[in-house]
Amino acid sequence: MRVVLTLSSEQQAVATEARAAEEAGYDGIATGEHLFFHSPHPNAFVALAAAAGATSRIRLLSSLTVLPLYPAALAAKLATTLDQVSGGRFDMGVGVGGEYPPEFVAAGVDVAERGPRTDEALDLLRRLWAGGPVEHAGRHARVEGLALSPGPVQPGGPPLWLGGRKAPAIRRAGRFADVWMPYMYTPEQLARSLAEVREAAERAGRDPSAVRGAVFCWGGVDTDADRSRREVVEWVSAVYQQDFAPLADRYLLHGDPDRVAARAREFAEAGADTLVFSPVGAGDRRREGVGLFTEAVLPRLAAAG
Repeated sequence: MRVVLTLSSEQQAVATEARAAEEAGYDGIATGEHLFFHSPHPNAFVALAAAAGATSRIRLLSSLTVLPLYPAALAAKLATTLDQVSGGRFDMGVGVGGEYPPEFVAAGVDVAERGPRTDEALDLLRRLWAGGPVEHAGRHARVEGLALSPGPVQPGGPPLWLGGRKAPAIRRAGRFADVWMPYMYTPEQLARSLAEVREAAERAGRDPSAVRGAVFCWGGVDTDADRSRREVVEWVSAVYQQDFAPLADRYLLHGDPDRVAARAREFAEAGADTLVFSPVGAGDRRREGVGLFTEAVLPRLAAAG
């Protein structure tokens, strides 16, 4: 199982954390983004560009880019430039957002249009990344015979990781995703949704086997399993402004290394080739948790293949 580690919210530590993750053997690093939110967030393109300059091998994932907040052509250019400066190491995770409507107001975007805007943008990204001039006259974007120069390093552009939880996200992933990456899912939900995404891909005329599975999990690990659960619940509850105590055992990774590794393997058996692990906490406490995960969990998941 491949493991991607999310960066902390300490933006001045991006380069240091990225180098440490590469040296520790993680397959990728990731960061989410929001324009405004309940808690601190960077811009993913900028943060990952800093990470790219500090590393040479590790993959770089946006988890997730809130695509409808961007003009589609601008998002294509930013993603292409990041793919260039990283030497073709960028994976673009995409979500529609909407859990914090004030950021849509601030960006001048109707939150009710986030789904259609995202669909149109994904289509335009694929066409621009294919190379050559593009003609596009859509509801939310217009491109008049223009081509990206230079284009992306990776043929066809950065792999697209589609996130979400609901039926529209599953349909969207069927059309566009290289990787389906839900969050707040059980292994059973992951297996069922991955099958649905692949069915949607087949209906869209794509090879269903080309869509890989992943899962995004908030979590923490500690030799004291009760302490781990308590800290994970407190952190995620604060991020999402709701009580996650009743949901923790279903959706969050917590416990001692044995429990966390076992739960991650359940996701692998459900079809997740990749775990995107988002450790809770800040400062030294977060570093302690990442250190224990790196030492006691990461080798077991890598050995599991």
